[in-house]
Amino acid sequence: MTIYRDLLIVLFFGFCLMVKGQELLPQQGQEFLLYDKTDEIIAEEHIYDRGNNLIITKVTNPSLTPFIPSDGNMDKAAVIICPGGGYQTLHIQREGFRVAEAFSKQGIAAFVLKYRLPDEDIVTDKSFIPLKDAQRAIQLVRENAEQWGIASDRIGIMGFSAGGHLASSAGVHYDSTLVENKRNTNLKPDFMILVYPVISFNDSIGHVGSKDHLLGQHPGQNSVKFFSNELQVNRDTPKTILFHAGDDTVVPVENSLRFYNKLLQNSIPAEIHIYSKGEHGFGSTPSFEDWFNQCVRWMKVEQLHSINR
Repeated sequence: MTIYRDLLIVLFFGFCLMVKGQELLPQQGQEFLLYDKTDEIIAEEHIYDRGNNLIITKVTNPSLTPFIPSDGNMDKAAVIICPGGGYQTLHIQREGFRVAEAFSKQGIAAFVLKYRLPDEDIVTDKSFIPLKDAQRAIQLVRENAEQWGIASDRIGIMGFSAGGHLASSAGVHYDSTLVENKRNTNLKPDFMILVYPVISFNDSIGHVGSKDHLLGQHPGQNSVKFFSNELQVNRDTPKTILFHAGDDTVVPVENSLRFYNKLLQNSIPAEIHIYSKGEHGFGSTPSFEDWFNQCVRWMKVEQLHSINR
């Protein structure tokens, strides 16, 4: 049994701590809910062990799981991680816990977001539910940054595949407030890390599965335009680094290229890494260390992370 499976058992069958006022905040590996837990059991969450990955479906109570470095630094950056899965599942180990653990070892706080999926059996207004959960995650981390030793102006969002679509949606639609925000907390991520992301819902390059699951099979043109995030970039979009493989046949590399070009057109600091091989998911190449080390280097260059390691 892997360390990740042990962790997941603690997360999903242990108790959940809520962030309220000045209560003790959850620490390393302690899942906490984004909202008050409902007593109504809408659906049972399903967890599948795929050997080298854990996959979740039927998310009812969305949550964050923090990975907080214990190095005493009270001014660290933070990354909220959105696993992928085509808006149908969450690959929460490979594109969540593993990455968060690596960030923590670098002195960067990380939070794995278990967001609700656009499942009509569980949620209404399904197209906006994932984005609402991403905004709530940013809100919680920013409002409690001081207690976690996090710099409130260095809180970013990261996403893989469809999670990259969610992360980029949070970056371009932060002003479409979907959560209750009495404190007027800034919901804009300070930076974005997008790994083989779904960006566009354009029929020629978009990922059909992600589009259909989020918007339905016959979406209106306004919805398609709203969630084609390359069309929503402006001069206030957060600085971004992108990673993709040129031989990706699931989510074409054109998704990242169009987003990158729009960032350049709007004078947004941006960096892109295109690997000749890697397909979708970066199996054996590029190695995790390859692209992840480039990510940490970029954070240092952009003065988002100042610890020398």
